[in-house]
Amino acid sequence: MNEQARGLGRRVRRGAYLLPSLFTMGNVLLGFYAIVLGMRSAGIVSHDPDLGEPRSGFNLAALAIFVAAVLDALDGRIARLIGTESDFGKEYDSLADVFTFGAAPALLCYLWGLYEWGRPGWLVPFFYLICTATRLARFNVQTRVIDSRYFVGLPAPAAAGAICSILFFQPDSLYAPDSPWKTWVQLGLMIALFLIGLLMISTFRYVSFKKIDLRKRWSYRAAAPIAAVILVIAYKPRATFLAVAALFTLSGPVSYLVARWRNRRRPGATPEPS
Repeated sequence: MNEQARGLGRRVRRGAYLLPSLFTMGNVLLGFYAIVLGMRSAGIVSHDPDLGEPRSGFNLAALAIFVAAVLDALDGRIARLIGTESDFGKEYDSLADVFTFGAAPALLCYLWGLYEWGRPGWLVPFFYLICTATRLARFNVQTRVIDSRYFVGLPAPAAAGAICSILFFQPDSLYAPDSPWKTWVQLGLMIALFLIGLLMISTFRYVSFKKIDLRKRWSYRAAAPIAAVILVIAYKPRATFLAVAALFTLSGPVSYLVARWRNRRRPGATPEPS
């Protein structure tokens, strides 16, 4: 009986270690599916009629990246919750993030319309991809004790969410052949790729939300703002995702500038690091 109990305990432990990796696999699956949707929407492969209009595939691809970001947040939290953190899981998660939040958004932007710009059309997405890989490599080799409440540099999932929120926000009229705004939107997307790439490798601090304890009891008053957010997302999903992504992306530089301004107002104060 004791031997059977020990065998059951070993199987349970193996399953516990596998659980976070399943979320990481889902992360990679959604990133790959987003690329497939982008290729179908761009006409590289035959379009699936069940997806509706060909260009709507980019909207679905952006949503796939959003869901992948949620899974990426859950795998680490679950690993810490059940005590199954490991070096393998850390490296596996980083490799998945380079693909899903680096290669997939860069390729989607290229397929969406940046290919019309020739060499700059693929060099700028490549720069974004390099910044994503650099951001994740720096995160893995950090040995200095840092404040767990903050990320140093824009996190890769948030960066991919910001890029995909731009694709998700595009109105259908933009795809018309005579649209006067298409060139300007493509230029804005390339600027966004460049700036967001720089923010990933910067030293600006971003709130990590790791201190949020989902196990503690929450007041019933929290239901009202949560319901309000859900209603806003349901009513204006494109604008909501774009606004949230823009606010979080800009929060790092804005917090740094506010801290510098406050330090200058205090005599004898030393400036805070970014």
